[in-house]
Amino acid sequence: MTTPRPLDNPLYELLKQENIEAFNAERKANPELVSLRGGDFRGLDLRGMLADGLDLRDCYFRGADLRGIDFRRAHLEGASIAGTKISGCYFSHLLPADEIMMSVTHGTRLRYHRPPTPSQDTSGS
Repeated sequence: MTTPRPLDNPLYELLKQENIEAFNAERKANPELVSLRGGDFRGLDLRGMLADGLDLRDCYFRGADLRGIDFRRAHLEGASIAGTKISGCYFSHLLPADEIMMSVTHGTRLRYHRPPTPSQDTSGS
């Protein structure tokens, strides 16, 4: 398991300052995949953050306010959302509701349930 850490990234600094407007403006100007992997976002108010395409794997969001964020196209595998506010959030259809609730209530890391690839199909058909 990775330990959350501060990142050397100007976008990370904007989020740590809760300057969501500046973060979103920078994301729109540079829409390529941004890695914030393993970042420490404990207790931050991130409402309104544009998460589309963000690499948020292994991030730590304990106690953060994530209400209304659309995470459907963000990478959240291994992230912990313990004690977060998630009302109105969208999550990937590959992330079951029980996985989300286990992370919110018990701090487990998010795990995706991906459909098997044809080479993994053991149904015999």
